[in-house]
Amino acid sequence: MKLVIAVVEDTDAPALIEKLVEAGVQATKLASTGGFLLHGNTTLLIGVDDSRVEEVIGIIGTTCVRRKKLLPQAASELPTAIHLPIEVEAGGAVVFVINVDAFHRL
Repeated sequence: MKLVIAVVEDTDAPALIEKLVEAGVQATKLASTGGFLLHGNTTLLIGVDDSRVEEVIGIIGTTCVRRKKLLPQAASELPTAIHLPIEVEAGGAVVFVINVDAFHRL
């Protein structure tokens, strides 16, 4: 058995959970916050048999796509400076797969 930990954008989480449920996969949802863009993320804890790990990663990959966002530049100390937004890549998912020694449903 494996524990798949997926960190996704809040906007992608509902669709991802729906697709996982359709595939018969249960997940525990945790709220989290990203460090760089300082916006909400969702962390999903997904326990699956070894044989389903690639299927789950595939569902995550097709549901949580990377997209470009405009990030405002930090204000400069010079009041006359022109501040243009910076385009950054966001979205997608960060996925960890961890071995599970034991699993108990109590």
